[in-house]
Amino acid sequence: MWAGLAVIAFAICVAFIFEQLKARPLPVFAALSPFTLTNQNGKSVNLDDLRGQVWIADAIFTRCPGQCLLMSAHMKAIQDGLPAGQPIQLVSFTTDPVFDQPAVLKKYAERFEARDDRWSFLTGDKSALHHVEVDGLKLSVVDKPAAEQEGANDLFIHSEKFVLLDKQGRVRGYCDGQNSDAAAAMIAAAQTLIRE
Repeated sequence: MWAGLAVIAFAICVAFIFEQLKARPLPVFAALSPFTLTNQNGKSVNLDDLRGQVWIADAIFTRCPGQCLLMSAHMKAIQDGLPAGQPIQLVSFTTDPVFDQPAVLKKYAERFEARDDRWSFLTGDKSALHHVEVDGLKLSVVDKPAAEQEGANDLFIHSEKFVLLDKQGRVRGYCDGQNSDAAAAMIAAAQTLIRE
């Protein structure tokens, strides 16, 4: 019974938020600086390649034993729920560029049935990635000290947020990427930005 009430309360909250979004634009939290990284196909991708499209981003790494798998599953749900032809892209930035080379990212992308025309997995120089993830997207990304690692793949502490960006590369919203309702919320918010 309590679970049912929680679901109803959440649905009312989401409906209220979406009604508010119709009335006023989403806030601008930050703007990304130019970057150039490499995708899962070995192709160079920069900020200009994403301009003119709304996009949803996250920070993951392929050896992640937990939250990244859930976040990527929710990102796949977003990919599958997007109407064809809409200018919305998905971008996953790695926090582990030494290991996550394009071939590794390609295999990970295939695991989640990522469509190359819709979902990019980006790697590159660690400082360039850190600049995008931390300075631009305002996500937390920290190398985990060896003494605190609980296993061989327990390498990073990073945000579980999905980030919504507009056609100019500005951060316009956040959503918990581990939440099962993340896909629907991000799709609705992205479609709001398309109409701006």
